[in-house]
Amino acid sequence: MNSLSERRKALLFIVITAVLWSTSGVLIKTITWQPLAILAGRSIFSSIVFLAYLRRFPTKWTRWQIIASVAYIATQLLFITATKLTTAANAIFLQYTAPIYVIFLAFWFLHEKPSRADWASMVVIFLGMLLFFGDKLSTDGIYGNILAILSGVALALMMVALRAQKDGIPAKSFLIANLFSAVVGFPFVLKEAWTINHWLIILFLGLVQIGLANLLFSKAIKHVPALEANLVSTLEPVLNPVWVFLFLGESMGPSALIGGLVVLGGVIFSAVSSARAGKEGG
Repeated sequence: MNSLSERRKALLFIVITAVLWSTSGVLIKTITWQPLAILAGRSIFSSIVFLAYLRRFPTKWTRWQIIASVAYIATQLLFITATKLTTAANAIFLQYTAPIYVIFLAFWFLHEKPSRADWASMVVIFLGMLLFFGDKLSTDGIYGNILAILSGVALALMMVALRAQKDGIPAKSFLIANLFSAVVGFPFVLKEAWTINHWLIILFLGLVQIGLANLLFSKAIKHVPALEANLVSTLEPVLNPVWVFLFLGESMGPSALIGGLVVLGGVIFSAVSSARAGKEGG
């Protein structure tokens, strides 16, 4: 398979990843478990996905594998804590300022320079997100807002650290992170109510929403620059409330609908520009 086909396949994988990531909101809203218990529970099953894929536990860890694993765990813990201290809209919006940090980190560590299309896509996406979350953003919860920003930094670092493994196996980072989260958080799982519905949700979150999604992402990041991967994955925060609307009936205002379409347009522009760049480069 040539490089152009690999690039297009990678972009498709990232879109699918974003769609799967976005299902967490509606499912987490329907389960009464505490955040750390949910994190540990789904990590147990996502670990199974990566162990099945890798077929063995990695005994040799590289610097970038460890950095990606730590950044992945930090992203989740910071975001979970941020949502407790500020509004959900603030937490999501501030976390997805990550492309700003990716630009600098990817340039410093990977020597990946953003193209004009990347800059244009980022501006469009940020404008769309402002419209999407605009009426829900506030200055309340300063500590939560700070943690949400740090979550965005951690997310950016994770993207760059995974991309740094383009000649290696990025999936190992997710396995390490999930196993650590499962072991450390398991005591919280034991404190929760164990029902069939709860475990079905945790099973889906672990095997599909995190396991399959991150496996696809670990394959895709080998063929797509960190910034482009981050920009395309901004589909997640826009799709998240769509599932909530479809299954729980929580409506969205007109500005949110317009903002979502703008973000979608920015993501499509980024993906198409990336595919064209790969074709020209090939």
